[in-house]
Amino acid sequence: MPKRALFLVSAILSLAAPMCAYAADDAEAWTPTETAIRATTAGISLPQTIASLSLTKSGEASNGGRAVDNYAQYLSDDGTIQATLYVYLPTYADASLAAYMTDKAIMERFGSRTRRTAYASAPVAGKADSAIRAVYDDAADGALTTAAGFVHAGRWIVKIRVTGPTERRAEVLAGLDGMLAGLAVDDPASLHTTGPARFDSCPAADTHDARLTKDDAATAAPQDVRIPREGKDALCVRGTVATADGSYDMLQQAGRSDGAIIVPVDDSGTVLAFDPAAHGKGYKLSIHMVGQTDLYGIYDRVPSPRQIAAILDGKDPQTAKVEATAAYAANGVVTMVRH
Repeated sequence: MPKRALFLVSAILSLAAPMCAYAADDAEAWTPTETAIRATTAGISLPQTIASLSLTKSGEASNGGRAVDNYAQYLSDDGTIQATLYVYLPTYADASLAAYMTDKAIMERFGSRTRRTAYASAPVAGKADSAIRAVYDDAADGALTTAAGFVHAGRWIVKIRVTGPTERRAEVLAGLDGMLAGLAVDDPASLHTTGPARFDSCPAADTHDARLTKDDAATAAPQDVRIPREGKDALCVRGTVATADGSYDMLQQAGRSDGAIIVPVDDSGTVLAFDPAAHGKGYKLSIHMVGQTDLYGIYDRVPSPRQIAAILDGKDPQTAKVEATAAYAANGVVTMVRH
């Protein structure tokens, strides 16, 4: 996967031991065929040659042996145009959110001259509106064109990145469009309809600090975070969390003040979630990553931006401690470990 900004969430929040300590299942990440490469458990395939690009290597970006974070790299004959297919299993899966966070990362990385020239739904595997296609021109002070595609299939997210010199823009776009057109999914019905995230104004937010409460439900198996995904409903920015490593948006469903709050922290699926606890008693903190969800305590209200920043920076005196970890195997098996 691309650079994982929260990378350090494990250390900062005193998370569980590395997943491989209790969930390494030695799954096979990729299976090559004569003309294609297949993410074995995900059931997602791509031709080995697309436009001017050819497969050069494949493997696992992290969580070695678990086949939950897989990549395949493609290059042009001269190595100038580079493309990567990522097939990964975030426990908070949302192609629209992945596109939104990748868009932010690209605009920050490549400088103010970078122009977003395409950002819309696109077809994949013969199904309309099942991908998001994004193109960025004049990146790196005009030197590069970079493009991306995003797909949500079942529990899996597919991300495609293609980058090359500006003068070879047509080849970059041919690579992206060829990958989207050539992507094959064993179960086309698993494709989620998706679209770019939409934003509206937010209701007034409670900015008071929260406090931890005691609740046995904190160790219950993780449930889906109750917030619309895939651009199906407008979101809004409730607040901004400013930390030593950067700033992050607190997102919620527009028009609601009592729903879940998420704080996406990188373009690789790391999301902090504050979900309403059972019986309306506060908000439960969970941290979602590739192949893993860590479950924390329950706060009496949504923590303030200042508190969340202090949690991320490791400076909050009442930081919740991980109470349980759910490890997700590539085959769908979930293993709960209580701490």
